[in-house]
Amino acid sequence: MPDRPLLVTSDPDLLDDLLRICAAAGAEARVANDVAAARGAWTEAPVVVLGDELSRSALASGLPRRGDLLLVSRDLDDAEVWSRAAALGAESVVLLPRAQSLLVERLTAACGEPSAGAVTVAVVGGRGGAGASPLSCALAVTAAGSGWRTLLVDADALGGGLDLVLGCEDAPGLRWPDIGAVGGAISASALRSALPTVDGLHLLSWDRGDEHVVSAATARAVLAAARPVHELLVVDLPRRVDAAAEVVLVAADLVLLVVPTEVRAVAAAARVAAYAGLLARDIRVVARGPAPSGLTPELVAERLGLPLAGRLKPEPGLARSLERGEPPARSGRGPLADLCRSLLGDLPGRGREAA
Repeated sequence: MPDRPLLVTSDPDLLDDLLRICAAAGAEARVANDVAAARGAWTEAPVVVLGDELSRSALASGLPRRGDLLLVSRDLDDAEVWSRAAALGAESVVLLPRAQSLLVERLTAACGEPSAGAVTVAVVGGRGGAGASPLSCALAVTAAGSGWRTLLVDADALGGGLDLVLGCEDAPGLRWPDIGAVGGAISASALRSALPTVDGLHLLSWDRGDEHVVSAATARAVLAAARPVHELLVVDLPRRVDAAAEVVLVAADLVLLVVPTEVRAVAAAARVAAYAGLLARDIRVVARGPAPSGLTPELVAERLGLPLAGRLKPEPGLARSLERGEPPARSGRGPLADLCRSLLGDLPGRGREAA
């Protein structure tokens, strides 16, 4: 298995963390629980991740020096770890969980498949009821209405279902449980043709059954199949990040954090931002009014230490429309539609302006 990263650790808790990070990066790892077991794959593996608890054993074993060696530690107060890394010839020291995103990037670069095709935008609420789902739907509806080949992905199993928001719960097509039951690779063309559609927008959502778990492997397979045949993927994420959400955060070109302009909402959003920031490379704030205490969108973004992507003013009648299953921003009028056009125009990388 020369193309797989090698994880070398005797710490079961650290191994669990490393395997989860590998899953998020789309890398299937080889594991050795001591230095002797690692010797056979030491020089072949594209990258070696060594737990610091085995660093002294690795030094004493006479293993050859190699590139792409990462020394991982969770002890932020151990200044000697840098000396051990230098003695081993390690490329860098990865301090978990603070530098988790660095490890994901290295594993993706060494073993993951390059991303191509669609821009991927993940949307997550800074607190419950922040408005992430309406924004996800409105962004996808606006893009599809402007001619973008768009897929809206409902990754929040406990969110009630974006099909209800769009009023297409009875539309024929595959839902998450159907895809999870298939397993393995997914055909891009088959995925697109099998999904429910509303006004030209493709949707992957949930049924009303009891299943509410998507594996990291299934999430990766869906993203890999969806990118080549779409221009934009919009993913509505849960606030409590699971394995599938971690895959999306790693893959996302942009993460939009929806935060009401309220003091408690900002405090809650700080926790969401801290975890998402371990995996995502670009997180921006969408501040949603009204502001009971006069908190400005700029101040919300400043408190979170993140750039401001946009502000959403109150929209009369939106809650009533959502309750009726009328897709948000379908008319192209109002603060939500205006914000979505602005966000589409500012997409990183491959974005293009919405009409």
